[in-house]
Amino acid sequence: MASHGIQIPASTEVSDIPYGLSVFRTFPYAFILPELIFGSWVWILVAAVRVSQVLSQGWVMYVAVSSFFFSLILLMVYVFGFHRNNCGTWKIVDVIYHGITAIFYLSAAVLQANATIWCNINIPAGSTPQCSVVNYHLNAAATIFAFITTLLYVLHNFQNFIR
Repeated sequence: MASHGIQIPASTEVSDIPYGLSVFRTFPYAFILPELIFGSWVWILVAAVRVSQVLSQGWVMYVAVSSFFFSLILLMVYVFGFHRNNCGTWKIVDVIYHGITAIFYLSAAVLQANATIWCNINIPAGSTPQCSVVNYHLNAAATIFAFITTLLYVLHNFQNFIR
């Protein structure tokens, strides 16, 4: 018995990466906007402090700024639908990017926490200009946002593996 139903050719690829505004309603792609927001807060808060640990906080700034711009580019690719011709490749790019960025953000969060602890130890001792109470609070907030951003990147990557 022959079936006269509609048949989809084998070469047709069905896109499960959304485009347009549906990017903001589909997991894990809905995590990109919070990643941008919390990552920008890390960038802003570290830029607002007097740097006490130059290498550590330099790495934090590098990770925050570069991740912000790469995530913004990835978001624009998804929103404007540039990925629709090669969806499989963009899935791999998304997994690799978010995996590497999660590792980088974890290292940046730990280094930022170290700078915060170092600043807290030096507040009562002798008040270097880099370690005032205000700078300590800004460093602590940057540490919290860095760990939240790390969690968002990990959740995004984990959701990609589940799919």
